[in-house]
Amino acid sequence: MELKRVVITGLGAITPIGNTFPEFWKNLCAGVNGVGEITRFDASKFKTRFAFEVKNFDSLKYFDRKEVRKFDLFSQFAIVASDEAIADSGITPQNTDFDNVGVIFSSGIGGITSFSEDEKEFFTGDGTPRFSPYLIPKLLPDLAAGHISIKYGFRGPNFATLSACASSLNAIIESFNYIRYNRASVIVAGGAEAPITEPGIGGFGNMKALSTRNEDYFTASRPFDADRDGFVMGEGGGALVLEELEHARRRGAHIYGEIAGAGLSADAHHQTAPHPEGLGAYLSMKRAIDDAGMKPEDIDHINTHGTSTPLGDTVEPMAIDRLFGEHAYKISINATKSMTGHLLGGSGAVETIASLMAIKDGIIPPTINHFTDDPTIDPKLDFTFNKAKVRNINTALCNAFGFGGHNATLLLKKYEE
Repeated sequence: MELKRVVITGLGAITPIGNTFPEFWKNLCAGVNGVGEITRFDASKFKTRFAFEVKNFDSLKYFDRKEVRKFDLFSQFAIVASDEAIADSGITPQNTDFDNVGVIFSSGIGGITSFSEDEKEFFTGDGTPRFSPYLIPKLLPDLAAGHISIKYGFRGPNFATLSACASSLNAIIESFNYIRYNRASVIVAGGAEAPITEPGIGGFGNMKALSTRNEDYFTASRPFDADRDGFVMGEGGGALVLEELEHARRRGAHIYGEIAGAGLSADAHHQTAPHPEGLGAYLSMKRAIDDAGMKPEDIDHINTHGTSTPLGDTVEPMAIDRLFGEHAYKISINATKSMTGHLLGGSGAVETIASLMAIKDGIIPPTINHFTDDPTIDPKLDFTFNKAKVRNINTALCNAFGFGGHNATLLLKKYEE
């Protein structure tokens, strides 16, 4: 069958460096650092006492009190980002059949904030069960997609993909496939996370995944730097409206760019550590390029998973070298987690927005906090360290890799008639 072309017509974001998509993109290009000391709870006794929090977020600005009781913070982030993306896209019941609009929206952890709050109240009280009647729905990662569809009356495909830190990139890839196989006309895709809680920081901290650079937290998220010591937790979310090209044309939509291909793979190696030779990353990137009918030398930019972990930041460049050969040195590479932190299941969506805008505006945001080259990483690779770069970009890969060995790569390209 003839595959449909899939374009992106709406964007929304709420992040540690901007509570709207335009603010996020502006600050990303400027190299703004969103890290700070944790304010969501008393972290004074934790090994890690800093994170990338969303700033100045007032739930009552977006929801009434009854809704706030029903929505975990990750769902609130998801709805706010989706509201912006849907408004940006301009889809309405007058120009779009909502029976053919889906929502595929993800979270790696889901309602850990609500679970933490209710559990704390139970164990510090007299033992009488006083759990919220909304607790279970607030926990479920798929409820973000459900809330968005309920709010707008979207009756197309509706579910969540779950693959740890690759979750929202998987959501976008699933949406891409549903539309190109003519199973939907429009899908709101993305992911959100709100993991800055005692269990979130404590759990990741005790598995030694987080940076403990408490005395110099402002530079703690330093992807590909020799002295990196772990990732820094982030929160927020991103949403994109994916649309079948002819549907978008008929309603005169603004088109940001096009999705050309996608690749998935498994490391089949370890529950948390990446394959030591980057095999899964290599396969997902190669499959995305093959899916698009392109060649490695067609790629201009890679937004890496780049979390600032000792192992992950070594094997991803290894995979890039293996796949691209000499062309790797012509690719502009970056790691936006240096500015936003790691949004876990929400990271792929936010970084897809960054990759798309890099193509549209011809700007590669920087990888900040680089001080010392890592001798285990190819020195000829261009990581766009510390300063944004202006260049013409036609294609970009966006990578997301999750615990369990889940790997996802999206290939974006400049839209052309």
